[in-house]
Amino acid sequence: MFTNTQRLSSPEVQELRREGGRLLKRLREAQGLSQRQLCALVDGGVYTFISQLETGRGRIAPNKLRAWAEALDLPAADFAKMILPYYDPETYAILFGDEELSSGENSAQAPATSGLHLVSRTEINEKPREP
Repeated sequence: MFTNTQRLSSPEVQELRREGGRLLKRLREAQGLSQRQLCALVDGGVYTFISQLETGRGRIAPNKLRAWAEALDLPAADFAKMILPYYDPETYAILFGDEELSSGENSAQAPATSGLHLVSRTEINEKPREP
């Protein structure tokens, strides 16, 4: 069973979740998907679930990462590595240290306390979604 030891009431955790939500929104919009369309692709129930994630009031369950990656047209490992720093920065730091995900103009930096430099992949804006 998956457990999360982060305290959701922590301001740092809340800010990381908001930043992760902004990343999810950028990825969704880069694919030209509405919240309803993405929700259907990831079998998320009601489309307001996507809104909750994009505003940082939730997180993608680990068993749904592959579905999200497929819906966003990303390799599952890349997507997991992209979202992990926002959901579990300690595990990310253990696995990858302070490694940058990629470089580009669309960077989003995590709070200074984490020491992580997060950026979305610039390729997502260059690859059109197939019908």
